[in-house]
Amino acid sequence: MLRHRSLQKELLDAEDIPSADLFQNLRELDFINHWLGGYDISFNALKRVLQKGRRSTLVDIGCGGGDTLKRIAQWNRKAGFALDLYGIDLKPDCIAYAGKNLQNSGVTLICDDYRNTYRHLPQVDVIHACLFCHHLTNDDLIELVQFALSNRAILVINDLERNPMAHYSIKWLTQLFSKSYLVKNDAPLSVLRGFKKKEWLGILQQSGATQFTVRNKWAFRHEVIVYGNAD
Repeated sequence: MLRHRSLQKELLDAEDIPSADLFQNLRELDFINHWLGGYDISFNALKRVLQKGRRSTLVDIGCGGGDTLKRIAQWNRKAGFALDLYGIDLKPDCIAYAGKNLQNSGVTLICDDYRNTYRHLPQVDVIHACLFCHHLTNDDLIELVQFALSNRAILVINDLERNPMAHYSIKWLTQLFSKSYLVKNDAPLSVLRGFKKKEWLGILQQSGATQFTVRNKWAFRHEVIVYGNAD
């Protein structure tokens, strides 16, 4: 079951999710991500790729309900980078939820496919993907890396390691405590759709990336940074 990435689609990837169910899912995912330290992975990666005194544009792709952007905005108030934040997501319901979630945060939201980012923005310095990549196929991921490379953007990925302890732990915890059928189904499945480090290395090599790092992080995460041709 864990030897290869699962090809089973998550319920969250459906187009007809009732809004109330989707919003409950988003609230619980933020809680899980926060208490397992998932956001810290993004913060630490951004400290390495951002420069003080230089204004940068960051786009969070597959931004969902905007919780990652909200946390990045809060973190940056102390970190002090000159950072313009954008979020892009295909689902109108996610963008509607994020709009309320991110009031007065200074974040700009876009309802579109990430591939159309440059129809909305002239330049992006950092493309950030938190718990987005495990929804994609390996071919999709190669396309994402090449998209960042061709646009001279640094790509920062924060996503799941495919690990039996992670799978069974989250399955047990969500069955006990979650009120969302989406979370109960998708959280353990997300782990099965996650990655081994060697798989990331293969994806990056196939994409043509030459400057990158892949690090194992707590708890059962990978931090991937692709530097590409960014200055």
